[in-house]
Amino acid sequence: MTIIRMNPDGLHKTPGYSHVTVVEARRLAFLSGQCPLDATGALVGGGDVDAQVDQIITNALIALAAVNARPEQVVRSVIYVVSQDTAVLAGVWQRLLDSPLAPAFTTASTLLGVAALGFTGQLVELDLTAALSE
Repeated sequence: MTIIRMNPDGLHKTPGYSHVTVVEARRLAFLSGQCPLDATGALVGGGDVDAQVDQIITNALIALAAVNARPEQVVRSVIYVVSQDTAVLAGVWQRLLDSPLAPAFTTASTLLGVAALGFTGQLVELDLTAALSE
């Protein structure tokens, strides 16, 4: 498996992610959007975006481990945040970069402010794609 991350000349500088990710892998794992739900299905951190980010990090690490993947093997991420406030969006991005999941965000990544997500009180969701070794 080979993963190449690049930022071509002529494109703006990024805060850590890569504009382009090229993958040569035999298998890919597409993780469902990881929500801030605990193992019982209860929402974690109602109204607390940081607590919800921490829960989606935990859930994403569990999901990656289930397919023997590490954060370094993530080749695409999409982060959804219920907010139009760029400071809130930047705060979510920074919390992800300060976590054990941080290597996942050096790849092709999109951060979106959205109007609503699937669960009442849900403020964040994380969608990941990983390249698997075998």
